[in-house]
Amino acid sequence: MTSKWERLLLNIGEWHGSFTSFSAQGELLQDIKSVVSLEGLNNNQTIRQIVSLQGQEDLVLEYSSLSKSILLFENGAFSQGSIQFGPFSEFGAELGLIYENRRLRLVQLFDKNSQLNKLTLIPEHLAGTEPIASQNLQIEDLLGEWRGEATTIYTDFRPTNTVSTTLKLQLDDAGQFIQTLSFGQYTITSSATIKGSIIHFDQDPQKQMQVLLLPHGASATSPLKINLRQSFILEVGWLIKPNLRQRMIRSYSDKGEWVSLTLVTEEKV
Repeated sequence: MTSKWERLLLNIGEWHGSFTSFSAQGELLQDIKSVVSLEGLNNNQTIRQIVSLQGQEDLVLEYSSLSKSILLFENGAFSQGSIQFGPFSEFGAELGLIYENRRLRLVQLFDKNSQLNKLTLIPEHLAGTEPIASQNLQIEDLLGEWRGEATTIYTDFRPTNTVSTTLKLQLDDAGQFIQTLSFGQYTITSSATIKGSIIHFDQDPQKQMQVLLLPHGASATSPLKINLRQSFILEVGWLIKPNLRQRMIRSYSDKGEWVSLTLVTEEKV
């Protein structure tokens, strides 16, 4: 079992990419080239992180411990952000996936009215490696049956849990998007409407969710509005290859507390 710090060290390197911001409706707001370097100091007891955004002053951080607002998986994937949702305050989280020489990070931000405000997608590759040209994610890329496993780590230090998963994504005769998710002994089926690059789950007016299809094979799943006394999730998806996908889900309880983080790795069958 590796420590949080050892898992963070898997992100050491100089990552080249961009910070691409979108509105909640998927409109491109800004695209800034970026270099983020993470360097180990004092035998990797300390990390120096330098964030360089084109046209802005560098942000330099040094740290030798990690707060409880971040959890990491064995492969270096991580999420950090608000550990408690509350009304009238800004809220958000970053979800970061890693695969070979690439990372894909997504930041989801909500305004003081608890409404989805902005998303920033950060596709990156290690210095000295080639970026992989990637198109906007399309509905057709997702359709089919995906099988994999989901590993969940908990904020209260409960043992890590791993279950097998099956995700079936299809369009019915009326063009509705049908999602059937099976994990452990549970199966959940939900339907959604498709409008451009947005998949809109709106059967429950109190719990409207959307999946935004983004460049670089990415997708962002978010509530349009976070409601008090309702559990919710934030999710990023990454189509790494046509038959390989990763998803990360950050789950909050009905008290607004961050309770767990799940990493799903699935292959199309």
